[in-house]
Amino acid sequence: MDERSEQVVERVIVSMQENLGEHLTVTDMARCAMFSKFHFTRVFRRVTGVSPGRFLSAMRIQEAKRLLVSTTSTVADISYLVGYNSPGTFSSRFKESVGVSPIVYRQLRGHAPVLTRRHGSDFERPVATLRGTMRILGEGQRGLTFVGLFRDPIPQGSPVSCSVLSAPGSFLLEKVPEGTWHLLAQSVAPGAEATVTGSIGPDDAPFVGSFGPVVVRQDVPVIDVDLDLRPARALDPPVLLALLDVRTAALQERTG
Repeated sequence: MDERSEQVVERVIVSMQENLGEHLTVTDMARCAMFSKFHFTRVFRRVTGVSPGRFLSAMRIQEAKRLLVSTTSTVADISYLVGYNSPGTFSSRFKESVGVSPIVYRQLRGHAPVLTRRHGSDFERPVATLRGTMRILGEGQRGLTFVGLFRDPIPQGSPVSCSVLSAPGSFLLEKVPEGTWHLLAQSVAPGAEATVTGSIGPDDAPFVGSFGPVVVRQDVPVIDVDLDLRPARALDPPVLLALLDVRTAALQERTG
């Protein structure tokens, strides 16, 4: 990835963050990048893995998560603050991305459950196991680690299969249905598992990793994948699941 493209995309992401409540179009973003709209869209997707619109939507939900647990603003007010004209549309998009409604997310203080998708159709019939090892690229000790398979490159909605580990290492995802999936992981420093809001130091910043697309077919029962974890950057799509909290509960459930 060339450095100039990353710098341009990061500048646009900063602009997105500063203007979440505004009506931003791809044309606006391309103007900030000083690219044509079509060239900007291609470059943005190449750098981040997702389209500008998807990235912006994820940033809005991420900010809404923060506001829900750190302020007393109403759900309607928060929806407007993050750029939605309709609280109903915001609530639907939030639940689709995070797994629970904004009201429930606030009540749970960010401890939203991660539920895997139900395999209720032939299309999602479990056919394979995915196994691998996570390698840490960078300094610092890592603790609880979530790894899961998602339909999109953004960790949102319900994974088709997931696992919670006490630290990065070998992982096993079973009962994976046929389809094309993205393997996504996030790991936090020991002691930072319960962080939902507030500032964290660089040593506590999460590490992330992604691999994909992974094509799962019925004739390949076991798939081996290695995954590198590195410090999260502004160029990485936001993690929309409440992973930092959920992993503590999930690990306690598995070991208790």
